[in-house]
Amino acid sequence: MTSILIVEDEKNTNEAICEYIKSLGYNVLAAYDGAEALQIFKQNDIDLAVLDIMLPRISGISVLHEIRQSKNTPIIMLTAIDDEYTQVMSFDEMADDYITKPFSMVLLGKRIAALLRRNGQTVQVNKMSFGDVTVDFSGYSAYDDNGKIDITPKEIDLLRLFVENKGLVLTRSQILDELWGYDYPIIDRTIDTYIKNLRKKLRLNCIVTVKGIGYKYEVQV
Repeated sequence: MTSILIVEDEKNTNEAICEYIKSLGYNVLAAYDGAEALQIFKQNDIDLAVLDIMLPRISGISVLHEIRQSKNTPIIMLTAIDDEYTQVMSFDEMADDYITKPFSMVLLGKRIAALLRRNGQTVQVNKMSFGDVTVDFSGYSAYDDNGKIDITPKEIDLLRLFVENKGLVLTRSQILDELWGYDYPIIDRTIDTYIKNLRKKLRLNCIVTVKGIGYKYEVQV
């Protein structure tokens, strides 16, 4: 699973970012100062980092400089400092992106996904929770506090498709092509039945109907 490191000293902000990034299907690690961030980099395989500039012990710019001595890990600088000098310094130290506070969680998620795609990575979803329901994508199963939920492999694949394309509207034709192939003898409205079953079985409210177009996976933040 793709691992994202969130380096932010403000506890509530760090926790909010981590919670949102986890909802996108990533594995998330958190650091609250520069020294802790460097230690986590040494001990773990980090695929991307969101790095605040104003950090205790070691500044974000210094952390970035140290990482760039040995790694090309994509790094997004996240900071309240929006002056040109600080941005230029970040890019001089080979930051990949720069977002100023206050920021949109959705935008941050899109920037992360774009950088991972650029580096040939995609979200590898293994297990996710939807309220009190847990879906094990790799095991093609789902369960809640009462035990296992009766769900088909195709329904699991459909949910995975939505999660991996979070925020994007998928037409019925696109879903059919992805899950059944171009020449499979199945009608568009079959998708409606699958989605109805998913919503009912897993008690989902995150698969939203986009009238006249299709569906999308959407999480309110």
